[in-house]
Amino acid sequence: MAQGISLIVGLGNPGAEYAETRHNAGFRFLDVLLDATGGKLRAEPRFNSNAGKISVSGREVWLLEPQTFMNHSGDAVSKFAHYFKIPVSEILVAHDELDLPPGTIRLKVGGGDGGHNGLSDVTEKLGSSDYARLRIGIGHPGNAAQVVSYVLKKAPAAEQTLIDAAIMHGKTHLTEIVHGEFQKVMNSLHTHK
Repeated sequence: MAQGISLIVGLGNPGAEYAETRHNAGFRFLDVLLDATGGKLRAEPRFNSNAGKISVSGREVWLLEPQTFMNHSGDAVSKFAHYFKIPVSEILVAHDELDLPPGTIRLKVGGGDGGHNGLSDVTEKLGSSDYARLRIGIGHPGNAAQVVSYVLKKAPAAEQTLIDAAIMHGKTHLTEIVHGEFQKVMNSLHTHK
């Protein structure tokens, strides 16, 4: 049984020009959590991140938004986790997922990175892939050569509505996720269309 989550990392790219892009679904997830809890992130230069704490049903949870650009997200995550002695098993990484259609959100523990450079770097820097992931579907352009420009573009409004709905759906399971009830959440998200 998982012991719960102490750190939620949202993956994205810093800067206004990336704020609305598909690749920033992880940042958007954190924004939703902050809106819901009234929490705030502040710049933490020693971790190259914005960080803050929220309370989820009595459990204190760190939120972390690396400001290192996606491909170097692991630097921030590993420094932060090491400093606060947060085990890999208590980390949840929220990220955009090409292999899921917009409107879909899934919880997964461990496994590969599916070609996601942010996840790849987090796994490498943590020295483990045994962290939980909240996979926010953004769909796939259909051609591998188009992936980079696709993830760095803003989704059309109809698609973004689906992505935002999926993020909100993920938020409704926050208490269960944070308290380690992963299987219950997986069952719920996997049956939710």
